Amino acid sequence: MPIADTVFLGENVVIYHPDLANLYGCKIGDGTRVGTFVEIQSDVEIGANCKIQSHCFICSGVTIEDGVFVGHGVMFTNDRYPRAINDDGSLQSAADWTCLPTRVSKGASIGSNATILPDLVIGQYALVAAGAVVTRSVPDHAIVAGNPARIVGSTSPSQRTSE
Repeated sequence: MPIADTVFLGENVVIYHPDLANLYGCKIGDGTRVGTFVEIQSDVEIGANCKIQSHCFICSGVTIEDGVFVGHGVMFTNDRYPRAINDDGSLQSAADWTCLPTRVSKGASIGSNATILPDLVIGQYALVAAGAVVTRSVPDHAIVAGNPARIVGSTSPSQRTSE
């Protein structure tokens, strides 16, 4: 079964097709819903009442706080310079790189097919547009879009703007 016994599931977690998800060594909070064809790796923490849509890849080092929406096909990364081999041609191992963390703060939303580079924070209630490539941290309530993602508006009720 693709859901390993190393996974901690909170109460009322829904995994729509457990046989079509790959979860191991992660923690998923109460009330969170996980779609089909999702991989959630070890050392990932997902908060309560999140929605993880289908075809997402959430790699080691990612923390997703409560109430976050992750759209279809979102890809997280945890290595700025990924390589298969060392300079001497030997295969890299876990000792040959550093897992860089990423945090998605409470209430944020990430649109379909966004790519999130490592070692950054997506702020509270921020919105990442579909297809955006996030290369640096996103402030609270910011709306970002493009490649690389740039601020184009605000989700703050008092400042709602967008291009």
